[in-house]
Amino acid sequence: MRKRLYIILMIITFLIPLAFYPLSVNADTTIKREAVDEFVTNYIKRNGLPGASIVIVKEGKIVYEKGYGHDSEGKPLTEKSLMRIGSVSKSFTAFSVLQLVDEGKINLDDSVVKYLPELTMNDSRLQKVTIRHLLSHTSGIPSPTIVPPANTIKAGVERLQDWQLKWQPGDKYSYSNPNYWILARLVEVVSGMEFPKYLKQKIFSPLGMDDTLSAINSGDPVKGLSQGYITAYGTALPWSELEQMFAGSGGIISTADDMGKWLSMHTNEGKNVNGESLLSKPILEESYSPQPGSPKYGLGWSLSSQNVKPARISHSGALSTIQAQQDIVPSSGYAVAVLLNSFTTTLEHSYEISSGIIQLTEGQMPAAKASTPKIIDLSLGFITIVYLILGVKGIMRSREWSDRHKQHPAWRYYLRLMPQVIPTLFVGWLFFIVPSLQNNSSTIKDAFGIWPAAMIFLAVVFLIGVVVTVMRIYYRGELNRN
Repeated sequence: MRKRLYIILMIITFLIPLAFYPLSVNADTTIKREAVDEFVTNYIKRNGLPGASIVIVKEGKIVYEKGYGHDSEGKPLTEKSLMRIGSVSKSFTAFSVLQLVDEGKINLDDSVVKYLPELTMNDSRLQKVTIRHLLSHTSGIPSPTIVPPANTIKAGVERLQDWQLKWQPGDKYSYSNPNYWILARLVEVVSGMEFPKYLKQKIFSPLGMDDTLSAINSGDPVKGLSQGYITAYGTALPWSELEQMFAGSGGIISTADDMGKWLSMHTNEGKNVNGESLLSKPILEESYSPQPGSPKYGLGWSLSSQNVKPARISHSGALSTIQAQQDIVPSSGYAVAVLLNSFTTTLEHSYEISSGIIQLTEGQMPAAKASTPKIIDLSLGFITIVYLILGVKGIMRSREWSDRHKQHPAWRYYLRLMPQVIPTLFVGWLFFIVPSLQNNSSTIKDAFGIWPAAMIFLAVVFLIGVVVTVMRIYYRGELNRN
């Protein structure tokens, strides 16, 4: 009996401290899974998004990954679904450049033209642009929306030959996609490998990112990649991606599962699951650090402002039919990636979802916010209807308007048409001229997809303006004939 009592006391003595000991990582993860599912499911439903794919990493290990919603073919999204990641690709491009630095093949503060003599611009200051400037977006190279098409990275870089810098290299930060076209070409020239092949051999394969690839153009066919969406009035419409050369700046296609492997390496001092180092720790930490002239951007990573708690190292991505976000939280060891198969102009949903998940990892409950894009779109819809009604009335009263102003001389009569003509010309320029500038590959459909609710409003403005103007000119001519 004594022996039994002694054993019971020993067991109790052992168990009491456990009652006050923190739950294991697995137990903590199980609790968060339910909360994450509820948060993400409610978010995409409230905002009318077709789907999302997420992954959560903790100190080098994937602790949760899942897909929500569906793709454009009606299939459920999973953590294995292929998704574009847009400008999140820049972190991979920067990583490949830093690997070459690590190997001693290039130096961060060398002029880029030292390695790329083919790079030319209509600006002698290009000679001062360093690899660090390109990585940190302090090169002064602009990032125009409208550029000619290109089928290779080399051709993409050649488009810069007539460009000029916006300011002196190193002076200040300004986000620029061409910086990363140049860096992708740099990797090709220095490594002697095509950029997509380099990424596969030096980054994707060592990390086990077997489903990830890098495209040169957005129109390149990719097996298993479904169409993305645009959002309007709280719903989503399948849409084709804007045609563009985006290698280096936004061409990677991945999965939440593979992004988890990428973030696992970043939260494990640059080592993969086998303990192999893909990048030395000092250079990896340098990539997360503010750069001269760029206090909120490192080398391929954005740095959160002081009012964002907890502080994070991030990069967002967006194309015309997708949004993506990756976040590393150094204070907790967590990292999150969110991939969306839809694009919304008025809000970065991927950032909001990632921030909500980070709040859950911090033991906080994210607030259920109203859908701002839906409110904005519906408000625009209401304005569109009101404008349409007033416009139809204006059309019906065109003769009456002409009669009231028939005593005016022609110059004054046509001058009074300017309030209709000017916005009509502007919208016509936006719809019909801009898509054809510099022989670029965008179309009127692409312009509409940027922000459907706004474009529908502008289309109504254009049509009403054209009809009202034509009717008033017609009745002026009729009055003159009489």
